[in-house]
Amino acid sequence: MYPNDGFRELDRQECLRLLAKVPVGRIVHTRQALPAVLPLNFSLDGDGAVLLRTSAASELVRAIDGSVVAFEADEVDAVAHSGWSVVVTGPAAVVTDPVERERLTRTGPRSWVTSPEEVFVRIEPELVTGRALMGGRTLRGLDPSH
Repeated sequence: MYPNDGFRELDRQECLRLLAKVPVGRIVHTRQALPAVLPLNFSLDGDGAVLLRTSAASELVRAIDGSVVAFEADEVDAVAHSGWSVVVTGPAAVVTDPVERERLTRTGPRSWVTSPEEVFVRIEPELVTGRALMGGRTLRGLDPSH
């Protein structure tokens, strides 16, 4: 996908393993015909689906339910000039099955800001891509102090 520029493509399993290590990512969706990005805490389900928990009345739920979205998370070491980024792309849907909602209430993500009525949103992982920057400028022989 990218030329050999210090980046390494990550396979699906490695992407999911890395996603499970971080608590916050960003959802990318369409808002009034424009791209919108919102940071959220999340968790992964056993099949690699991204799970969100938010207010049932939120603008986000109305914007993404039934839409294809992207979810990105990363980890960056600015000193070492290294890190990784993973993107999960797929349809988002509010979880409506009562048994599934009950399971996610016990095992799913916890909202950082609670609301009286919360819903779970599942993003199906139809496309999972990622890449890692290995060593940054030092990999290309540049002085890392600049």
